[in-house]
Amino acid sequence: MKKTVIVVVGPTAVGKTQLSIEIAKAFNGEIISGDSMQVYKGMDIGTAKITMEEMQEIPHYMLDIKEPNEEFSVADFQYNVQKYIDDISDHNHIPIIAGGSGLYIQAALYNYNFSNQKRDTTLTKRLEERIVNEGSAPLYNYLKEIDPQQASKVHPNNHRRLIRAIEIYETTGMTMSEYQENQEKESPYNPIFIGLEMDRKLLYNRINERIDRMMENGLLDEVRSLFNSGFSTCQSMRAIGYKEFIPYFKGEQSLEESIEQLKQNSRRYAKRQYTWFKNKMNVTWYSLTPSTINEKIRNILEDLAGMLEEK
Repeated sequence: MKKTVIVVVGPTAVGKTQLSIEIAKAFNGEIISGDSMQVYKGMDIGTAKITMEEMQEIPHYMLDIKEPNEEFSVADFQYNVQKYIDDISDHNHIPIIAGGSGLYIQAALYNYNFSNQKRDTTLTKRLEERIVNEGSAPLYNYLKEIDPQQASKVHPNNHRRLIRAIEIYETTGMTMSEYQENQEKESPYNPIFIGLEMDRKLLYNRINERIDRMMENGLLDEVRSLFNSGFSTCQSMRAIGYKEFIPYFKGEQSLEESIEQLKQNSRRYAKRQYTWFKNKMNVTWYSLTPSTINEKIRNILEDLAGMLEEK
């Protein structure tokens, strides 16, 4: 018997946290964070990490398991999430994954193996040095030549993913896209995907308002503490909500510019998340507005009850 996993997906700020709590209360569930940045300690406000009060005593996993200067890969995420799915299922509770890191969630649920390819540290260093000396454009253009499909998914400034895609090709002769196409098509689990969507204008307003609240709640001090601790070049600080303030701390732009950049990056990320889940996963979507969230959650719980009976 395959283990059932409920997966709550959708763009940032749409209401996934609230829904996951209600699902857990209704169906004896425990929640696994599907956000690749909430694993880092001390990165609470910028990642919109759930608070102890918001948890309502529901067990949560994949939070605060890494220091900000530690690396965390898709393979790490996959290993941990699969372990928690097994543990939760083994004591007859339902695992619920809630989050927006599409590739990470897909890798865990469909047993991806591309990230197990061993890293060539010499090659990694050489590629990193090229970016320092030449910028990212030459490597990005190279990726467009060898794997245009993957290049379309990677921002030129996302150096980690850019380097990884080239590493895969250089060490195996197979592109990242080919690796992904060769993955298992069927999940070893019974995933039930529930997606939340919202009119784009309403969602963008929610994103902007959330960032304003983050600033009021101390986001700038949180990022400053990480910056002053020497973490500015770490993987964790490349996350949206953190990287935007580094130029401000360096005196290269104003605080207002950093906040506006954060809002813009968050809106763009929400669009990419939505596109990913639409194209990659078999999701049952529910459209909501800020005023209909509670009513829609009741509808989702009713639908889920039927879906779980079918499993």
